[in-house]
Order: sequence, then structure tokens, then C-alpha cells
Amino acid sequence: MTEKTPSPGGAGTAANDSSAGDPAASRPGGPVAGDRESIVVPPAILAQQAGWAQPGEKSRAAGGTTTDDAPQIFASNVRKADSSEAGYDENPPSVGRLGVILGTVLAVLLVGSGITLYLVNKDDSKDSAAAAKPDAAKTAPPTPSAEPVPPIKDSAKVLPTVTGDFGKKADIQVPGDKSDGSFVVKVLSEGTGPKVDKNSWTSVDYTAKDWNTGKDIPSSYDNNGKPQIFQAGTDALIPALDQAVVGKKAGSRLLVVAPPAAAFGSQGKPDMSIGAKDDLIFVIDVRNANAPDAVVSGTVTPPPADFPQVKDNGKKPADITPVAGAKDPTELKTHVLIKGTGPAVEKGEKVVVQYTGALFKDGKVFDSSLSKGQAFSFPVGGGQVIQGWDQGLVGQTVGSRVELVIPASLGYGDKGQGDIPPGATLVFVVDILDAGQG
Repeated sequence: MTEKTPSPGGAGTAANDSSAGDPAASRPGGPVAGDRESIVVPPAILAQQAGWAQPGEKSRAAGGTTTDDAPQIFASNVRKADSSEAGYDENPPSVGRLGVILGTVLAVLLVGSGITLYLVNKDDSKDSAAAAKPDAAKTAPPTPSAEPVPPIKDSAKVLPTVTGDFGKKADIQVPGDKSDGSFVVKVLSEGTGPKVDKNSWTSVDYTAKDWNTGKDIPSSYDNNGKPQIFQAGTDALIPALDQAVVGKKAGSRLLVVAPPAAAFGSQGKPDMSIGAKDDLIFVIDVRNANAPDAVVSGTVTPPPADFPQVKDNGKKPADITPVAGAKDPTELKTHVLIKGTGPAVEKGEKVVVQYTGALFKDGKVFDSSLSKGQAFSFPVGGGQVIQGWDQGLVGQTVGSRVELVIPASLGYGDKGQGDIPPGATLVFVVDILDAGQG
């Protein structure tokens, strides 16, 4: 598959942000150029943080009570006239004391009722006003969540028919019946290579079809395509590739039937004409599997006398012994210590490597992926590493161990970097574990 061809691997549906395919946080010898990221904050969060939520109820002012300031009469020289409690004997009749009491009670009841009605109506109007003002948290559309990936099965009621050999494009016959929605991973032929564990660097070739439409999906076997390379089980790609290969051996051919949840989810992939409800069929050839701390092996060809000598320490950084009195070179020098049998690395490919870097002057090691127990990956010729790497690894074969002697002009120049002094010539021992599209 060429770079311009969309990859059916795509981004993982679990964290689709997080691409976890390249855990190496630092470049050999330090960063070449910094990347900047931008962070984009959703409006709903801004509203919450800025306090744009619905205002709360205002505190009610405490109401005072009125008092009667009229003077009270405690004694009088005026004889009080007899009167009935109801005031019937007065002319004109008055309410009398009983009427006053009843009137007072009635007034209290009326006032109490009025206050209650006011408060109820006030609360109702407040609730109505609150209802009229939409709460952003309640009215915002729900955040879509990825549909859970179904468990993997090794069979189903109806399966496609596959013919062809490992390492060649498969012939897939789509059944007339619909898929039952199972996520199927079936071993068609088992290889004898190393097992793919979680975090293993894995490269695969694949043939693919859309079950619903019967149409072919671009594969790694089309137009001089490249194998897909990724770290298995890290959600770097869709589950149909990422999860399907875990536990399988290199050299195996797998049949994978992927419902939308194990492929591109409810959004589908319009640029590849894959609908939101389409089940996909993959035939996966597991080419290579390398543990994060893997190194290459093979017959060693010692370097020439004018090259620093290299002592292999297995999965520990190599010892690099400089040539006494050697002058700094002005051009890149390379020597193949172990010749790999894999394909030649092309510019633009993603490679997975182990490396040890030392100073040409005294052999002091300044960086090594082996000390971290984690292979390093990068696109060759992409300007993400020093020029000596971009130039020195193109054309080398997968499985090779290469010694690079890099002048300062193709390294860190007159500025240096970290433990690398300005103008320093560098020596790298690089194991090329794998290469492909990533």
C-alpha cells in the first residue's frame, strides 16, 4: 500500500487519540526538533469553568413585623358602658369584644393565606423561570461513546471462504447470507515464528473485503504496498488488526470477520466507501513479531581497522572502542556487522530499531534504546532523526546490524546536544528489526 492509499488499519476506536504505536519518548541522542501541540477545550466545559451556569436563587430579605404604636389605656375616670360581647346593645351596634376577637382571627387567617399564596407563586415563578432557561449540562447532546468490542470467537454460523497461500493476496468468497455480527479470528494456517504478545512490534500483510457490499478494500498486496507495522494490543489500529494478532505466531494466516465495533465503529470510513453498519473481512498474514527488547542475530563481520570496534553485549548496550589517533571523518561511513535477509529499507518507510550511540573520540556511550528496554521507531528520511540516520539506513536490509560513523555536520553540528559536545563525531550501532507502513 502506498502512502496515498488510505489504510484499513486506521486509528484505534478505543482512544482514537491516543495513538499508542510509538512509545519511545526521545530521539537517539536527544530531540532534533520540537513539536507543538495544541489543545482544543469544548464550549460546555468553558461554560462550566466560567460560571455560565444558571444563576442561583437570590437570598430572601428578612421581613420585619409592624407594631401598633397607639398608647394603651390602663386606667380611666370615665365609666365604661355596659355592652354585650357582640355589641348588639350599642347604637349604632358595634362589633363588640367577641366581634373584635373573631375579626382578628379572620384577619390573621387571611393574612396568613395571602403570605402562603405569595410564597408559593413566587417559588412557582422561580421554577418556571428556571425551566425557561435551558441548563447547558442538561440540554447539551450526549457525548458519543464507542460501542464495546464483542469478544473474539474462533467460528460462526456463516464464514467466508478463503483460498491462496501465505504471503500472497488471498481470494475471499463472500457468503450469500449476512454475518451474524460475531467478531471472529480463525487460524487458517499456523506459523512457526515467535508469538505475538501485547506490545510486540508486529508487521502484517492483509487482504480485505466489505461483507455487505462484496467490494474489495485496498490491501497491502496492491500496487507494491507495504506491510502494516504496529505494536499489538495497544489500540494503535482497529481491533480487527490490533487485537486479532495477539497470541498468534509469526508466519500464520488468519481469517478475521469484524463487525463495526471491531472495525470503524458507527461512523464507518467514507473515504474507503465503508458504511456505518458494514461487516469487514480480513485475511491477515503475520509476517514478523519482535518483543520491545529484541535484537538481531547472525554471523558478525568485524569492521575495518579504521572503524571503531564493536563488542556485542546481547540485550545490553554494545561496547564501542575508538581507534587511537583517528581523525574525525568529514563524510558518513557505514559498515554492515550482520547482514539481514529481509527487504531493503526504502525512504518513507517506518522502521523499528535498537541502537547504541557513543562518541567517536573516546567511545563514551551517551544513549541506547537497550538501556530502556524499548525499541525505537521512526520514518526513514522524514527528518525526525539526525541526517546521518536518514541517509545511512536507507537501502539496508531488515534484520541487519549496521555501524554508522557520523560527522558532526550530519549529527548535532556545532551546538551539540546533552552529553554530546559541539562538533562531535558520533558512532551508532543500529539493529533494524522491521520495516513497513505505519
